[in-house]
Amino acid sequence: MNARIRVTAEAAIPGEAEVCALIARCAEQVLEQEGTAFPAFIDVTIVGDDAIREANAAYRGKDAVTDVLSFPMYEFYNGEPQEALDKDPESGQVMLGDMLLNYDRAVAQAAEYGHSPARECGYLSVHSVLHLLGYDHERDEPDRLLMRQKEEAALSALGLART
Repeated sequence: MNARIRVTAEAAIPGEAEVCALIARCAEQVLEQEGTAFPAFIDVTIVGDDAIREANAAYRGKDAVTDVLSFPMYEFYNGEPQEALDKDPESGQVMLGDMLLNYDRAVAQAAEYGHSPARECGYLSVHSVLHLLGYDHERDEPDRLLMRQKEEAALSALGLART
C-alpha cells in the first residue's frame, strides 16, 4: 500500500504520538482492505469540541459538537470512484480528502460505550475513511449494514474489535 496519512494534533492529547500512529494505521487498513489501487493521501487533524463545532456549523449547517467530520475530495460510491482521480504532480498521490477527529468527544464516547479511547479513535478513523471512499450509513439500510460490516472487518484486523 502506497498511502500517506498525515495526522496533526491541534488539541491537547495524552500519548499524542501513539494516537496519531493509531489513526494512520486505521486509515491504511481501510485503504488496504478496500484494495485501493492508487497511492493515496489523507490529511487528518485532531481537534477539540470548539473547533469541530465551528467546522460542523460552517460546512454542514449544524451548530453542534460531533465526533468526526469527513471532507472527500472526490465522489465515490461504496469504494468506487465516480469521477477521474488526479494524482498530485509532486507526490504522485491522490488526495482523498480531510478528516477532523474530535479527541474530546472520542474520549467521552469511549467512556459511554465502555471501551478504550484507542478503540473509539480507531472506530472514528475507520468510519471517516470509509466516508471518504463513498460509503454512507445514512443513505439506506443496505448501505448502513455494508458500512458497519466494513468497519468491523477493519477494526478486527487491527485488534480493535468490540469486546
